[in-house]
Amino acid sequence: MARAIWTGVITFGLVSVPVGLFTAVGDHTVHFHQLQRGSADRVRNRRVNERTGEEVPAEDIVKGFEVAEGEYVVVEPDELDEIAPGRSQTIDISDFVDLGDVEPVYFDRTYYIAPGGKEYTKVYELLRAALAEAGKAGIATFVMRGKQYLTALRAEDNILVLQTLHWADEVRDPGQEIPELSSGRAGQGRERDMAIQLIDALDAPWDPARYHDTYQDKVRELVRAKAEGQEIAVAEKAPLASNVVDLMELLQGSLDQARGSREKEPTAPQQKRTTAKKAPPKATRASATTRGHGRGRGELRQLSKMELYQRATAQDIAGRSKMNRDEVIDALARAGGRNKSAA
Repeated sequence: MARAIWTGVITFGLVSVPVGLFTAVGDHTVHFHQLQRGSADRVRNRRVNERTGEEVPAEDIVKGFEVAEGEYVVVEPDELDEIAPGRSQTIDISDFVDLGDVEPVYFDRTYYIAPGGKEYTKVYELLRAALAEAGKAGIATFVMRGKQYLTALRAEDNILVLQTLHWADEVRDPGQEIPELSSGRAGQGRERDMAIQLIDALDAPWDPARYHDTYQDKVRELVRAKAEGQEIAVAEKAPLASNVVDLMELLQGSLDQARGSREKEPTAPQQKRTTAKKAPPKATRASATTRGHGRGRGELRQLSKMELYQRATAQDIAGRSKMNRDEVIDALARAGGRNKSAA
């Protein structure tokens, strides 16, 4: 079982709830060690004295703030601990706001909050249920690992969730950061209407399980292929920028493609069986093979992801919506082999 990374109390009014803070997300990134080229020798970072080049022990390192060139104010670690706000380990709720009023740019990391013991579950559930009923988030501050955080405390099913927020002076003004912003005059007329239709055609319920980190899959595949001495697949090229002159044509093509993909998707098992019974004429089957349904993996890799999913839909490949690009290619290649055997 995971251990709390922080313990303390939540206070609102005169009520206090002992709690523990737990990490809500994990990192699935592939991590590498640093090696010297041509060898298996690890390369490590060391803290060295810039002037002498000698390594400095951790206990001899202090923090320094540069007040002038070459002049520093030295601050000891215990001095920072003494002035840290909230040394009492308290998540102090000062306001309750509508969560929808907090702009997404302010959100940072997510943590789960658990009661500090069985004897505190009643008051914990009281706070959770009250937040859920009111549809509010509690804005609070607390200190963890020498840093103060602004947070939003919100209710989910059976648990409280803490979102750390960026401070107001940390969020940059897009008007000052980005030279070319939309004037508001663009995005009107037929182009806008067709763009809205495209959005509607691609509308879907939020299901995070549908989305997959395909880049990390490719990194793992790269490592596996190199370990086995296999050939490394070439990545697909990035799409070119759309020509503004052909915008209407591109929007219409995208809309037709999206609608066609949705219309081909079976809505019930009975429809699948009905479709399977209707065997196309020989000429139609031959033309489908010519178009690439039975292509090998090399040719399939030349297709875009949208084209691959369209072929998977036409082949009625089960589970295609949860597959990544390489898995769709493998499934199409296998389906092509079965089609050739049947022919």
